This record gives sequence, C-alpha cells and structure tokens, in this order.
Amino acid sequence: MRRVLSEHSKALRDLHPDTVHDLRVALRRCRSMADGLMEVDSDQAWRAMKKDGRKLFRRLGELRDTHVMIEWVKKLEPPGDTAAKNLLAALHQREWRLKQQTADALARFDRVQWKAAEKYLADRASRVPLDGPVFRHIALQRWQEAYDLHRSALRNRSRASWHRLRIGVKRFRYTVENFLPSAHAAWGVDLKHIQDLLGEVHDLDMLWAAFARTGKVFNPSERARWHEIIGKERQDRLAAYREKMSGPGSLWHVWRSGLPQEDALDSSGLEKLSMWAAFVDPEFTHAEHVARLALNLFDGLSAAGLPGPYREPRNRLLLHAAALMHNVGHAAGHKGHHKESYRLIRRMTPPIGWTPEDLEIGALVARYHRGAWPRAQHPGYATLPPVRRETVLHLGGILRLAAAFDHAHTQAVKKLNVQNQPEALLIWAQGYRRAAENARILAAERHLLERALRKPVIIRPRPSGPKRLHLEEAAAQVA
Repeated sequence: MRRVLSEHSKALRDLHPDTVHDLRVALRRCRSMADGLMEVDSDQAWRAMKKDGRKLFRRLGELRDTHVMIEWVKKLEPPGDTAAKNLLAALHQREWRLKQQTADALARFDRVQWKAAEKYLADRASRVPLDGPVFRHIALQRWQEAYDLHRSALRNRSRASWHRLRIGVKRFRYTVENFLPSAHAAWGVDLKHIQDLLGEVHDLDMLWAAFARTGKVFNPSERARWHEIIGKERQDRLAAYREKMSGPGSLWHVWRSGLPQEDALDSSGLEKLSMWAAFVDPEFTHAEHVARLALNLFDGLSAAGLPGPYREPRNRLLLHAAALMHNVGHAAGHKGHHKESYRLIRRMTPPIGWTPEDLEIGALVARYHRGAWPRAQHPGYATLPPVRRETVLHLGGILRLAAAFDHAHTQAVKKLNVQNQPEALLIWAQGYRRAAENARILAAERHLLERALRKPVIIRPRPSGPKRLHLEEAAAQVA
C-alpha cells in the first residue's frame, strides 16, 4: 500500500505511460492482497480499501489500454497505412480526454485515508504467515480456478475465454507474489511470461475491435490487411502459450506440484477455516482449548470401540473444525450466537478437498454446542440423510460437553480420558473440581451425548501427582 502512495505522487506530476502502468500495478497488487486475505478475514476495511482505489484503478486501466493500443499500432503499421493513421488520431484524442479524467481521479484519491488503512491492514495481514498453509491453500484455489479456465479456453478458443484465462492467471500470479515468496522466487519469471503472452493476446483483440469501430474509413482491403497482421501476432502468442502450458511438461503441472497435495487438503483446509475463526472470534483461545478437549473425547470413544461415527477420520476432522468455529457467532453481538455461528459457517465457500456437506455438518455441530437439541424440523439438519443426522447428534454431544468443561474460559480442565464401563461411560477430567456450578453445568450438558451413546455419562476428577490413581483402579472403585 505504501508503493501506491509513492507511485501516486509520481502520477500527479506526469501521466507518462510507464507511470500510469506502475501505479496501476501497485493498486492491482493491493486489490489482489485484499482478495486473498478476505478469504480468512471478513473485516470490512479490506472492502473499503478496494473501494477507495476502485475509481482511480478503472481510470488508469482505460488510459493504460489506450497507451498500449497506440504502441501496438506504431509497432505494426505498414508504411503509409491510412487506417493506422486514422486510428492513431482517434486514440490520441481519446488519450487526451482520459488524461483529464485520470488527473481528476488522482486529485480525488484520499491519501490520508489510504495511509491510515495501510497501518491497520498491515497489522491484520501480519497475522497470517507468509508461505504458510493458509496462503498455500488459497494459492491452490487460485491455481484450480485458472486451470479450469485454461481447459475452457483450449476447448472454446473464443476471445472471451482467453480473456477470462488471462484474469485467472493474473490472480494466481499475484497471489503467489504477495503470499508465497519462496514459490515466487522459483516461478515468478514463468508466471510473468505467461501473463504477458495472454495480455498481448488481449491487447491484440482490443486493437482489432478498435479498428472495427473506425467504421467506413476502414475499407475492405485495409480490413483484410490488418486482420492478417493482427491474426499472425495473435497466433504466435497463442502457440507460445500452448507450448509452455500443454503436455506432460506443462507449467500447470510444475506449479501444482508445489502446492498442497491430495493427502494434505484436509489439514490445509482446516488451517484456513481455523484462521478465519481466529479473525472472527474474539476469544479464539477458548475455542482452541475446547477443540483439544473435544478431540480427547472423540479419540477416547473411538478407542473404546463404542458404536457411532468414531471410526471415520473425516468425522474427527469435522468435529475439530466445528469446535474451532463454534463461537464465531459472537461477532454478531447478540443472543443466540450458536445460530449465528451456523449461518456464518454454512455461507463460507468450502476449502478445496472439502464438500458443501462437510461445511453443513460442521455448521450444525457448532450450532448444537448449546441451545436446543437437534430436531427434524431444524434447517439443514432436516435435509441430511439419517446416517449423517446420527453423526451430527454424536459430534454435537461431544462438542457441547467439551465446551461445558471450559464454560468459564479458564482452561482449568487440561485433558479428558474416557473409559467405557458396562453401566456407564466414565470421563476422567484432569483439573476438574466438583464445585456446585461446575457440576450443575456439566450435568446439564452431558445429556445430548448420553442420548447419542444410549448410556449414562459419569464425570470424575482425575487425580494428579503422588495421589494419582491408575484409571483402571479408579474405575473399579466407581463400579
């Protein structure tokens, strides 16, 4: 964002083509940075920053496109070509008009507001580690979007499809440049080359459209000549693109190999959801602690061989995600935060490797950490197949009990151990004290898990230090 201010100062003095280009690139990098961080940070300041620079960005874009077309006409025009002279005259007239509009946009740009936003947003951006799993996952999303557009362009071969691909590659390139410095060091040259090739294809398409708009002065022989000139330049660049981007040695495969692989999508997707929750939830350390306790319970139930969704690793992942996100509804600042958590989570775009059903289940489990139990008429829950309803019932019961263990947000209960006895499920809680308030809350919040397991749940403090008993001995005493 600081680069925008320095380039803005230069542009105020002179709207030279290079100055226009440099300021537009600086603004585009900021917009790309905002797009990436908005994947995990919903703070409205990111949208405000994009809005603050939008009008200037558009004016610069129109002027830059005109500069580029002037350069192309001068580069390609045959000697004495009337159509080229007519178009250049029209473009120079357009350039003069756009310079006036761009100068006005430059004068209206609020440098003070931009500088204030820079300080605030830089602090928020620093919370997400560069080269880390969150940004690597976001880069994979951009890669997938661009690759899908690549396949579409090769099939359709339309000007619109090549233009969409250009935008997709640009978004991927700037994501890598902004957030993955190590990958950019390896891929930066190739990414720029591919973006330049597609950019020149787009420039040539715009040039042809500009010639077509000159109307009757563009006679058939001139049309044929320029169609051939532009067509050859365009095909040369498309051939160079296909050479780099098709076949086993394609750069698409090189880039994909440096991003999260299939076996890492669950964990990188979880990291992304966790980072989003950390930005939204003002007491995220509580959510992290509840998640640890919930996983203690899930793993204990799995080891005990109890019937239910405990043998599926994906259910553990969904419980983990739901626990990390269960309190995001507090950001709305009103009662019924569990329902708001449900709404916020299900509105998210699933991370790559995750399905809409995964997020729906995670949202429902988060909802049922408090409040009413699952009911057939509840939105979302009503549309699930019976087996997934059962999953929500079990995971919701686990999360509800785990959250109750840290209801005071003190992280006093450090660890939970599970023992399955014939008459009941025993939960040994390290750090738990049987104070009246603790006992009352846990007694109320264990019932959903009891319903899911179809057996009573008994909670006992777990002794520590020299007085600690083996769990087997303690279990025998309780039995």
